[in-house]
Amino acid sequence: MRSPSIEDYLKAIYKLEEREDSPPVSTGDVAQSMEVSPASASNMIKRLDDLGFLTYEAYEGATLTKLGRTVALEVIRHHRLLELYLKEVMGFSWDEIHEEAEILEHHISERFESRIEEMLGNPTRDPHGHPIPTRDGTMDELPTRSLADLEEEDAATIDHIADEDGDLLDLLEQRGLLPGASVEMRETRPLDGLFVVAVNGTEQLIGQPVAQKVVVEPLPSA
Repeated sequence: MRSPSIEDYLKAIYKLEEREDSPPVSTGDVAQSMEVSPASASNMIKRLDDLGFLTYEAYEGATLTKLGRTVALEVIRHHRLLELYLKEVMGFSWDEIHEEAEILEHHISERFESRIEEMLGNPTRDPHGHPIPTRDGTMDELPTRSLADLEEEDAATIDHIADEDGDLLDLLEQRGLLPGASVEMRETRPLDGLFVVAVNGTEQLIGQPVAQKVVVEPLPSA
């Protein structure tokens, strides 16, 4: 019942529910997220409905059940603990940890998960700043304002960054745009979609597509 494919779908649907903040999730969105045809996504969604992991209504979409959310959060917990272990202990690069964790997340035991968590000092965030679900399936909410949403002279701290694109992660690391970094919007250029941003005090020219992948926690105005 818990094949890697099933777990991948449940994780994808969970993230779509969180992103859209309004389940049900459409078959088309699931297909796009999983990079499969709508027909393949539809077949799997119907199977997950039969297995009790979600409920599906034609022309409405899919909504995870309590069981489906529990499995999705367990897989996300594995993934994020593994990413931190791969980065901090094994020295994998930013562009490697996501791909490796995608493979390993389906195959570790609860004992192994507990040992990693203990070794890492019971962390609450992964290397990209995303919260690690607790063992009982709770997870902190995240801010949603991106670097691109800041106004001139706004200051903020980077909360988390997108983790799906290895090339993007390499670029963010080169620019110092990592969780915990201080940023200040010095200049916005609407005509060319560029921003002049001070990152830990050093000015950088950041394009809008990159800035939208960096989520910040604004600081109170002085």
